[in-house]
Amino acid sequence: MLGTVDAALTRLSIEAYTEVERTGTPVATVEAMFNPTQYGFTHTVTYEQEQGAGDASSPQNFKAVQPVEYAFELVYDGTGTARDKVDVHRTVQDFLAATSELDGDIHRPRYLKVSWGTLLVHCVLKTAAVTYTLFAPDGSPLRAKIAATFAESVDDERRVAEERKQSPDLTHEREVHQGERLPLLADRIYREPGRYLQLAKANRLRHFRRLQPGQTLVFPPIQDVTPA
Repeated sequence: MLGTVDAALTRLSIEAYTEVERTGTPVATVEAMFNPTQYGFTHTVTYEQEQGAGDASSPQNFKAVQPVEYAFELVYDGTGTARDKVDVHRTVQDFLAATSELDGDIHRPRYLKVSWGTLLVHCVLKTAAVTYTLFAPDGSPLRAKIAATFAESVDDERRVAEERKQSPDLTHEREVHQGERLPLLADRIYREPGRYLQLAKANRLRHFRRLQPGQTLVFPPIQDVTPA
C-alpha cells in the first residue's frame, strides 16, 4: 500500500507491528539517523513461456504482478562529528530485531510501515546487507551502512478490494481524455470493443463518435452490456 503522510516528517521511520492492519501503537520503531539521499523501487511482472517444438518464438503468458520492492541505504555514525554519538553495533542489532527477527506471538517477522515525507508503505523486510566502514582502536564499529530492501505487503481483504475496483463485473466511472473513442474504452474495460453500442445506450449518447474530453462515462457491469 502506498499513501501519503504529513510532509513535516523529517526522518525516515520504520514501525513494526504484530497485526497486519498496522494500527495502534507499534511494537518497535526505528528511525534513520540521516535521511537517505535517494531511494528506488522496482515493479516486476512475471510471465510463463510456452514454446512449441521447433518454434523459435514463445508467447508471454501473464502470470503475476510481484509486490513492489523499495530499496534504501541507511547510515549510522558513532563518531559524534555529525550528530550525537550512538552505539553503532547496538543500533544495527535494534534495526534487525525490529524488522527481521521472529516474533513469538505471531511466529513470523513483524509487519512493517515505512514512512518518509509523502511516502507511506506497508511492507516487510526482504533483505538487509550491513557493512561496517569505520572502527575504534578496540575494533568496535563506528560507522555502518544498511542496504535494506522492503517488499510491499497488503492484507488479503485490502488486496481483493483493490483488484475488484478494476473488475468489469462492477459499475465504475471513467473521465474521457483527449482522443479517446468509445470502442477503445469498451476494449479497455470489457476487453471487447464490440460492446461500445450498448455502452453508448447506457450513457444515452446520441453522438458516441464525438466524445468530449472531461466527459464522464458510466461503465455498467459486463453482464449488463451485451456485445454488438
